[in-house]
Amino acid sequence: MKPNLHPDYRKVVFMDASSGYKFLSGSTMSSNETIEWEDGNTYPVIKVDVSSDTHPFYTGRQKFTDVGGRVDRFKKKYNLK
Repeated sequence: MKPNLHPDYRKVVFMDASSGYKFLSGSTMSSNETIEWEDGNTYPVIKVDVSSDTHPFYTGRQKFTDVGGRVDRFKKKYNLK
């Protein structure tokens, strides 16, 4: 391999910004922020908006809205049966 071609692969902590859930994984991403992990080592922290802790697919808290089609909306708008 050519030197300096690939980014550095290292362990980082991903933190869900909305719930505070954290997990350690390998990544090429970097960050100026660091955190001390459970093993006593310090790792860079990458903040994410959605993780498996808050995603509706994994939590089972999906919203199902039945808005109907165009005809249903038209009938509702004009109070037709």
